[in-house]
Amino acid sequence: MQDGYIILMAFPLPPTIEIQHTGWKEHINIYIMTKIAWFSEMGFNSKIPRSHKNMRTEFAWFVAQDAMHHNILKLQELPDNTYDLGVIIIPKHVEQFINFDIIGNLKRVCKQYTFMQEGPSWYFQDLSINNSFWFYNIMLNADFILAHNDRDKEYYEGLLNKNCYINPTLMVEDSIKDMPLVERDNTIIGGNLRHWYGGFNSLIIAQEFNTEIWAPQMGRMHKEETQLEDLNHLPYMEWADWMVALNNFKYAIHLNPNSIGGTFSLNCGYLGLPCIGNIHSNTQRLCFPDLSIESDNLKKAKELAKKLRLDKDFYLYCSNKSKELYHKHFSEKSYNKTWKKILNQIKK
Repeated sequence: MQDGYIILMAFPLPPTIEIQHTGWKEHINIYIMTKIAWFSEMGFNSKIPRSHKNMRTEFAWFVAQDAMHHNILKLQELPDNTYDLGVIIIPKHVEQFINFDIIGNLKRVCKQYTFMQEGPSWYFQDLSINNSFWFYNIMLNADFILAHNDRDKEYYEGLLNKNCYINPTLMVEDSIKDMPLVERDNTIIGGNLRHWYGGFNSLIIAQEFNTEIWAPQMGRMHKEETQLEDLNHLPYMEWADWMVALNNFKYAIHLNPNSIGGTFSLNCGYLGLPCIGNIHSNTQRLCFPDLSIESDNLKKAKELAKKLRLDKDFYLYCSNKSKELYHKHFSEKSYNKTWKKILNQIKK
């Protein structure tokens, strides 16, 4: 028992029981937890500690859900009905898994399983025809779907005729609580100069700020990009170090054409770093409603960049509002409420 709560591993009892003892003031909330495991191409088989320095989005989900992680191929070694819920992230490179019975093993090991979107909803269609249908069948046999954004939810419900729930992008903030106060300068774009990231368009708009322009180094980056004189690059770094580096910038732009997890916009929202970005990304739209546009509307993007640069009150409004909206929509407390609602829905 901790802080007046008893946590039991049981299923499928009612999700919450409240007991009030007669004659003395004490309320005991008993939360019935679902035993959850995530499966992906990552090689480790364990839980993630809250102190993990590289607290990327999926690690934050594991922590918030108190979930195990296994490599996909580990499924063949696990006993029947080990987990109440299995969540699978299908890798972009599927070759090593294509001959493995993922569906059969997920259904054997987990009482229910769900597919979690990773990347744009359409990317499986860029695989070979055989691999596209292999991917599609894993989604089709899932009990329900987890997606990043409202637009993605509508896509999957139409594609699969299944219930789809939004699993919000999440930050576990423990490793970045003591962020230093700094004088911010310069501009960062959210991705490299590939269509996948929208980095070329972001670079064009970034020039409106008349500052140095920086970018992270992503997996699809052209090698030639490092030769551009007007674009600087941050080295690859773990998430906590990335957040410290991001905190030094004054402006951010991420005109990614896809509706994706939106970690860049979410990180900016937490820091109060105004970011111009794609309105179809929930993290962008909810944290920066005044800076969210269609990703190809460069005319509007330039207008917003100019306003951020010249109108100090507008800049401060967007900065302060984003921090407020981050805590409203994307704090861990908010996430836990959303995840509990999803669990209650799937138990019905």
